[in-house]
Amino acid sequence: MSTRHARSRKSLTTKTRPVAAGTASVVKVGRKRCRPFLLQVMVFSPEAGYKFEVVVEKGCTPDNDPIWKLVFDLYKQKQDAFDQIVHVSFTAGSADENEGVKRMALEGVSDRQADLLTGPVYDAAKSLEGVSTPAPSQTETIRNAMSTVATVNV
Repeated sequence: MSTRHARSRKSLTTKTRPVAAGTASVVKVGRKRCRPFLLQVMVFSPEAGYKFEVVVEKGCTPDNDPIWKLVFDLYKQKQDAFDQIVHVSFTAGSADENEGVKRMALEGVSDRQADLLTGPVYDAAKSLEGVSTPAPSQTETIRNAMSTVATVNV
């Protein structure tokens, strides 16, 4: 039988070579992470006795993919307080809508978006005041107006 002898680390000499200049990229492998949040991006009073709030909401699917929503809440003044009279939750469906709502969270509301929110979106929401079940045409009008807000800067 042959006998093996362990060598000390000192006897194993390794020469170091200069590292070539270049770049490296690190890609995280593993589960995706999605962090939901709500961000109030605008409060506005379009006329006496009314105000609305706009919120960007990021939700997450079970697979941790983001779901972007644009929420429009209309309030009417009743004596000393404001009561919510209309709630619109617009879920982005297309890639452009997703990108637009995401940009609102990152960059805020642009002048063009503010004009659309105080114009067509507000008008469509106000027309739903007192309506318990909106007609399909009313739902389509508010959906199209919210989609335009989301995609105007994309």
